[in-house]
Amino acid sequence: MDGHSTYVPKSGIARWFEQRLPIAGLVHSSFVAYPTPRNLNYFWTFGAILSVMLGIQIVTGVILAMHYVPDSKLAFVSIEHIMRDVNYGWLMRYLHTNGASFFFLAVYMHIFRGIYYGSYKAPREVLWILGVIIYVLMMATAFMGYVLPWGQMSYAGATVITNLFTAIPLVGTPIAHWLWGGYAVGDPTLNRFFSLHYLLPFMIVGVVVLHVWALHVAGQNNPDGVDVKDVKRDTVPFTPYATVKDGFGVCVFLVIYAWFVFFIPNYLLSADNYNLANPLVTPAHIVPEWYLLPFYAILRAIPNKLIGVLALASAMGLLVFLPWLDTSPVRSGKYRPMFRFFFWLFVICCIGLGYLGSQEVSDSTTLLARILTIGYFGFLLVALPVLGLVEKTKPVPASIADAVLPKGAAAAE
Repeated sequence: MDGHSTYVPKSGIARWFEQRLPIAGLVHSSFVAYPTPRNLNYFWTFGAILSVMLGIQIVTGVILAMHYVPDSKLAFVSIEHIMRDVNYGWLMRYLHTNGASFFFLAVYMHIFRGIYYGSYKAPREVLWILGVIIYVLMMATAFMGYVLPWGQMSYAGATVITNLFTAIPLVGTPIAHWLWGGYAVGDPTLNRFFSLHYLLPFMIVGVVVLHVWALHVAGQNNPDGVDVKDVKRDTVPFTPYATVKDGFGVCVFLVIYAWFVFFIPNYLLSADNYNLANPLVTPAHIVPEWYLLPFYAILRAIPNKLIGVLALASAMGLLVFLPWLDTSPVRSGKYRPMFRFFFWLFVICCIGLGYLGSQEVSDSTTLLARILTIGYFGFLLVALPVLGLVEKTKPVPASIADAVLPKGAAAAE
């Protein structure tokens, strides 16, 4: 699926460099001449949005790291120093903290789009698996970043989440002690989390490169889920068609992001985290960041600690096996009416679990969380395999051109 590069260096220096390291030709073939399905909608702009947000997170994170002190006695004070004394430190911090939320918002839209349009199916299995790896690395990075301000909720969150490892037989407690750097969350824990929080984004960049590479090998999926039959009829060059659409989508997303940063920067943050961490005080209601809430709800819905941890891990791990759990030969949900019904139930389950994860524990919320947890796993383990065997799908167009071009125009081409 790689586009044939027509790049011709214009100067002698450019020709000399291109013969030895053809970066310009690679960029041209991958992001200019690359054949893009002509029927892509705006849900396909989230890949570009995620690239921009990753860049923002890395740049702001590096700047913040220049002033942050990973010491349990100084971390909280260093955050206040960044906010009050560092030039535009408040902006860097609000860009970074709100950027994490918008990064996850974009990735959830990206994942749901991939599920709806069957972007995980052959030949894109490796592409999907790399995407899940990126998601898991993001979760780890975000959790460790949440601990760094060393506020009351940071300390409580670190204690609760790291204690989950103790549920694993034999090796769980040693793993928890290694994470803590001792026998409780403290100064060594903060140092380790800071190191890993700084390192993991660069690991994410490496996996993103592999993700984009796999995308260019397998080719982009499209809303109709049909393969490219004729490059001239079914595709358009990436530039200017996809770049203009991506640029517009990125601008709209950044406007909303900027509105949060400048007008309601603390809306998505916990007020308890503006209190210095105190091991002798436990917040009345421990709540992780919103993008972790669905998994937190699954964990709390199960009374057995070990089974809860296994369910939490399975909720993410099962996403890797989506290409094989879905047995339908049709990719796109556009042509799968029964799948669409269960897909939207799945989305409702995810949103519902997120809401319940933010609420205090009660008999009613626990019961509802268990029902939605069954719905979550039911979609992955029951609905997807069974629908492929019993669902009657709508006719799928023969080609992308047939799906989007008027019959006369498609025939003329």
